Amino acid sequence: MSDAQAQLDAFAADRKRLGDELATVLVGLDSVIDDILSCLLTGSHALIEGNPGLGKTLLVRTLATAGGLDSKRIQFTPDLMPADITGTNLYDANSGAFRFQQGPLFSHLVLADEINRATPKTQSAILEAMSERTVSIANTSHPLPEPFCVFATQNPIELEGTYPLPEAQLDRFGLKILVPSPTPDAIAEILRRTTSSETPTPQAILTPQRILELQQFVREIQAASNILDTVAQLVDSLHPASANASDNTKRFVRFGPSPRGAQAILLAAKYRAACDARPCVAMRDVHAAAPAALRHRLVLNFEAHAKRFAPDALITEALAALGAL
Repeated sequence: MSDAQAQLDAFAADRKRLGDELATVLVGLDSVIDDILSCLLTGSHALIEGNPGLGKTLLVRTLATAGGLDSKRIQFTPDLMPADITGTNLYDANSGAFRFQQGPLFSHLVLADEINRATPKTQSAILEAMSERTVSIANTSHPLPEPFCVFATQNPIELEGTYPLPEAQLDRFGLKILVPSPTPDAIAEILRRTTSSETPTPQAILTPQRILELQQFVREIQAASNILDTVAQLVDSLHPASANASDNTKRFVRFGPSPRGAQAILLAAKYRAACDARPCVAMRDVHAAAPAALRHRLVLNFEAHAKRFAPDALITEALAALGAL
């Protein structure tokens, strides 16, 4: 066996161990687990959306434990201030100098719980951290630990007391992961696991250093020129002004995805290839990665919202037009 294949097999094995550990606590969320591991192992941020009580917070806490990562939880509320997240300079009376007091952003994994309950000003406080992996206070830049990922949860914006996330912040999230309501069988299994005297406890499977190694390895997965062209054409076709846009895209989309959307698709596709111990991205990886990478990057118009036209339908239509299905 070649060294390259051995590395692919090791990646696939570590990903399976992580997934299996999460599945001991979380029921009926296999596709969600796959997407959130895609974000962790590509160094991306995730926006996790679902109704209250579906296990979004538990999912992220379990991931931190299984990954051997330091984690901090920020409960977003309307009165939360930016300095509560980033940290601030405090005056030390003993030394007569200011010292920087780190905020909860200084952690490997940051759980931004119910992020859409805070005001846009506070939501925007984590933009620099998500993009640059630094926090700037009083003209001083403070590096964040590595690996660093933000996993934000939100309830659907239709619920009372929430604020839509700014488009600039949405674009920083690699994937938007939708948590479905559990089936009756899944609810029964949840009851069995959570209402007895013994409840599942996740164990540390990996280390921060190993996760950094896996993140670097994903980027070494190869993508042929036809794959790159398909991703580029897909993103372009979702812009209403594009000559390649469909009638539905021209009718329902105000703004299409940025180049970050293309990057997110390709990284998630590379992750999927590595999970199958394959050295190259296949077209099926692009198809599987595209909806979660693009659904939050499509800005729909009023008519689309009135007709409840889902972004995923436009993405699927665009993939079919490119022959990627």
